Amino acid sequence: MKTRVMMLRLLMVFALAVVTVGAVGVRGSGMALAQDNMSCAGEPIGGDAAAASPEAGASPTAGMDMGMGSPMAGMEMGTPAAGGGGDLNIAFLPKDVVNPYFGTAAQGGQGAAAELGGQFQQVGPQTSNAAEQVTYIQTLTQQQVGAIAVSANDPNALAQSLKDAMAQGIKVVSFDSDVAPDARQIFVNQANAEQIGRIEVQIMGRLLNCQGEIAILSAASTMTNQNTWISFMEDELSKPGYENMTLVETAYGDDDPQISYDKTVELLTAYPDLKGIISPTTVGITAAAQALEAEGRGGDVQLTGLGTPNQMRAYVKSGTVKEFALWNPADLGYLAYYAATRLITGEITGAEGETFEAGRLGSYTVGANGEVLLGPPFIFNAENIDQFDF
Repeated sequence: MKTRVMMLRLLMVFALAVVTVGAVGVRGSGMALAQDNMSCAGEPIGGDAAAASPEAGASPTAGMDMGMGSPMAGMEMGTPAAGGGGDLNIAFLPKDVVNPYFGTAAQGGQGAAAELGGQFQQVGPQTSNAAEQVTYIQTLTQQQVGAIAVSANDPNALAQSLKDAMAQGIKVVSFDSDVAPDARQIFVNQANAEQIGRIEVQIMGRLLNCQGEIAILSAASTMTNQNTWISFMEDELSKPGYENMTLVETAYGDDDPQISYDKTVELLTAYPDLKGIISPTTVGITAAAQALEAEGRGGDVQLTGLGTPNQMRAYVKSGTVKEFALWNPADLGYLAYYAATRLITGEITGAEGETFEAGRLGSYTVGANGEVLLGPPFIFNAENIDQFDF
């Protein structure tokens, strides 16, 4: 009897050793598996800023109540303070005034205006429309505002009207989505474009263990930031380790909720084996999550991209979205307002190497081509999403 028990124990030990060796063999055989914070290409996800914790100084402000209720169209806020505050008459012109993302950015601008004793207003179209943005730029020029902070629907369509504004002494700051460089002094970029593009593919790779068909659901085909991010997504997918992940289509939802929803359903129909969707737009990722749940594909088709915690919280809780990335739009608007004030006061001109203080965000340096970088993207998931409110 004792001999039998010992033999059984030896067999169990041997079986366990075989399983362990087999597992090690799979991991060491060259098969691409995204593990922890490593991408399919074997690099840290997000680069040096991989999955930073709130305490590590990431862009989102924990516990910040930014209230996403109203689109804030035609909003005017701020009372000029004594000592030059009256010159700080700054207008925000987003892609549209309905997207809650820009409502949050506007609240950041409002906060900066309150700190500096400046004036703030936000105007813009109801839908993403470059031609309508031109009309607003012309009106703001006639009003002789001190500065225009614009997120462009088209980099070139807005250029001439912005140059006309600059010719009359109005300072121009682009934020979120750039315009032609000669049509503004400063571009406040939400994060390094390369990091934004690559991190979305890296997250998807981790979710899919580096294999499966994926699609991109973008905004409008003319949007500068979307196209730049997508170019880096495609480059990331070309790296060794992503051979078993295939980009089957890049679709465009025009930053319209219904169009984005319909495009998601079309992708699911056209590609029955689709395993993942990347949507680098807050409108698109929300609409895609709704479509996946309505079609009974939530958790079956992985979804990631750029979204806000308040918009995505329910989908993270339901398991439809496991991880997504973004920065704090309020910080973006706050920094854009500060950059505009520094241009108005003459503290900076937009030249490379200039530095300026931006209130609670600290010191910033103007980079090449007048770019000011807010900071690295942040990864949201079920473990940290409840720490944020915007």
